[in-house]
Amino acid sequence: MLRRMGSPIHPVTLTPEQVAALNRSLSKMRHDINNSLSLIVATSTLIKLKPSSIDQMTRSLHKQPPKISEALATFIADFEKVLGVTPD
Repeated sequence: MLRRMGSPIHPVTLTPEQVAALNRSLSKMRHDINNSLSLIVATSTLIKLKPSSIDQMTRSLHKQPPKISEALATFIADFEKVLGVTPD
C-alpha cells in the first residue's frame, strides 16, 4: 500500500541537479508503469484471442500490479528525499 506523502514545513528551493534527478525518476516511473499497463492490455487481448492460454496469461497479469506499486513507491521516496518531506 502507498502511504500519504507529507508536506514541507519550509519553502523548498531545488538545484538544477535536483530537478534533473526528479525528472529522471519521474521518467523512469512513467516508463515502468506504461510497460506494465501495456503488458496488461496485451495479455488481456491474448486471452480473448486464445482462451486456452488463460492460465499462463493470468500469471503475467498478476505480476503487474506489484511492479506498478514498486515504481510509484520508488518515485515517492526520491521525491520525499529531494524535498525533505516525511510521510503524514
